[in-house]
Amino acid sequence: MSEEIRETQQQPQEQTPPPAQETFKPRPPGQRVTMKELLEAGVHFGHQKERWNPKMKKFIFTERNGIHIIDLQQTLQYFEKAYDYIADLVANGGKVLFVCTKKQGQDIVKEEAERCGMFYVNKRWLGGTLTNFQTIRKSVFKLKMLKKMEEEGVFDQLPKKEAVKLRRKKEKLEKYIGGIENMNRLPDALFIVDIVREENAVREARKAGIPIVALVDTNADPDLVDIPIPANDDAIRAIRLLTSRIADAVLEGKMRREAVKLAEGEEADFIPEEE
Repeated sequence: MSEEIRETQQQPQEQTPPPAQETFKPRPPGQRVTMKELLEAGVHFGHQKERWNPKMKKFIFTERNGIHIIDLQQTLQYFEKAYDYIADLVANGGKVLFVCTKKQGQDIVKEEAERCGMFYVNKRWLGGTLTNFQTIRKSVFKLKMLKKMEEEGVFDQLPKKEAVKLRRKKEKLEKYIGGIENMNRLPDALFIVDIVREENAVREARKAGIPIVALVDTNADPDLVDIPIPANDDAIRAIRLLTSRIADAVLEGKMRREAVKLAEGEEADFIPEEE
């Protein structure tokens, strides 16, 4: 299947938009994503039948012109399950790491993770991100130190050659770990686009006992993840649609968490003091 061309949208620059959490309005169950949206985004297109994984048989509706067609009724069913899981997780204080290093999904994952205030890996999965977390944190510490040095003008006081070297180091660290810079502990779940490509992330998450929600195409093994969402994981529109709705689940979870905090605070105001 050929990659789809992302549509460019111009957004006004003069005004700062309100935080996503303030403008987000949860969709009711059954409307979080629709069959029409899935069809329009090409979520039903799998890989060529020669590339299939037999474990995906239960998710395949038919075969058309040598291409497996995914059963979108099951996509809807598993998406709802994934949405509820992520929303409940975040409502209880959980954190989600979004992962997609394939070119057509890199910007989408970054945008959606930032929109919902979660973490992301979108360039390259560094070995040990989950299984050797303390070493990764050391690299994060280096990044923060370099950013602070740049902000305070330290680079400008150094010899040009040394300053260039440090700036390149900062840019490289920012490229690979910028999305997990503020991830001070292991995430409570991963959302992955393309588990075949992200096999290292899948392996580390399983080893660390971290649940995985993922878009699973017809060439993948759904048994490797906790909640598979059978879907085209190559088309830009498909990736954007489902990733954005998982980000919505995060935002809904945050809203529920804030509502509970507010309610608990209001109750505390009415508790009479003991005499």
